[in-house]
Amino acid sequence: MPELAPYLEKLPYWKDLSAEERDFVRENASLPFYPAGSVIYGSSTACLGMIYVVRGSIRVFFLSDEGREVTLFRLSPGDSCVLSASCVIEEIDFDTQMAVEEDCDVLVVRPNAFAALAERNIYVRCYMFEDATERFSSVMWVMQQILFARFDQRLASFLLRESARLGTDGLRMTHEQIAQQVSSAREVVARMLKRFAAEGLVSMSRGQVTILDRAGLRKLL
Repeated sequence: MPELAPYLEKLPYWKDLSAEERDFVRENASLPFYPAGSVIYGSSTACLGMIYVVRGSIRVFFLSDEGREVTLFRLSPGDSCVLSASCVIEEIDFDTQMAVEEDCDVLVVRPNAFAALAERNIYVRCYMFEDATERFSSVMWVMQQILFARFDQRLASFLLRESARLGTDGLRMTHEQIAQQVSSAREVVARMLKRFAAEGLVSMSRGQVTILDRAGLRKLL
């Protein structure tokens, strides 16, 4: 497990804390490990606190009563988020889920401690609302895509973004995993990928989609 101290210094508001406040954070922070596939925050779990991703990847999504998932954004190493401390921010009255995609080490500042910091330190409070605003902007972009973009555009955009993020044209993802990311049904994803393959934009093998024609995918956008 990584040492806690070096990652405390990476918190966006660390430099604006007093020596006493830094000691307070040290006493109320932890660095838990979460394996891939686990849900670390959701409607059925206790308020987690403010998080900073040290290693791994987390998917943040809505889950409907019917079990449909709408992916909102992802957290990668170096990202922090306050939505997992929504009990601290009274203005947040919607539930999100956080699922681990890749094994994670996450720096967690306990919710009561984070609330106390935000109450006494204006820089922490500003960070809290700036982060919430940034995440809300991501949610609005996703809603725009779902409501107004054609599905072929949404899928092409996702494939290109994921390829850029991973640095490879070969994406090891099942149709079900892609459907979760683009907020659609597996059958819809399968049909569109089959069309993309017929047009020479991608090739498919078991558990993998490989981009063959980036320019062709960009034209769809």
